[in-house]
Amino acid sequence: MLIVSGIDHINLQVRNLKESCDFYSSLLGFVLLEDMPDSKGRIIGSATAKLALYENPNLDNQDKSGFSHVSFHINNFQDCEALCNSLGIDMSYGGVVAWQKSRSIYIKDPNGYEIELSEVWGGGL
Repeated sequence: MLIVSGIDHINLQVRNLKESCDFYSSLLGFVLLEDMPDSKGRIIGSATAKLALYENPNLDNQDKSGFSHVSFHINNFQDCEALCNSLGIDMSYGGVVAWQKSRSIYIKDPNGYEIELSEVWGGGL
C-alpha cells in the first residue's frame, strides 16, 4: 500500500490563462511557480497547494466530465466571506455551509469550476 501525505496538485483546463491565474492569486495568494508557454500552461500555487492550468479557449464550462469541486483548507477562514465580498465573488448555497465539524464557503472560479474554501481539514473526519 502507498502512503498518501496529501493531494499533490489539481490539473484544470481554463478558458483564459491570465484571468484564471489572477483569480487564484487574488483569492488565495497563489504565485507563478512555472510558466509553460509551449503548452499554454502555468503551474501556480503555494508550498501546500498547486494548480496546473492549461488554456483551452474552447472549454465548455457546462461539461465538467464528472468533476465536482476542489477544496482548499483555509487557515484564516474567518476572513473568507469578507474577501470574497471585496473581490466581487458570489458565494453559493447562501454563504457559509456547515458540514461535520467544519464550515465551508463554495464559490466558482472564472471557468465555472466550483471551489470549496474549508475551515477544518477534511471536515474534521
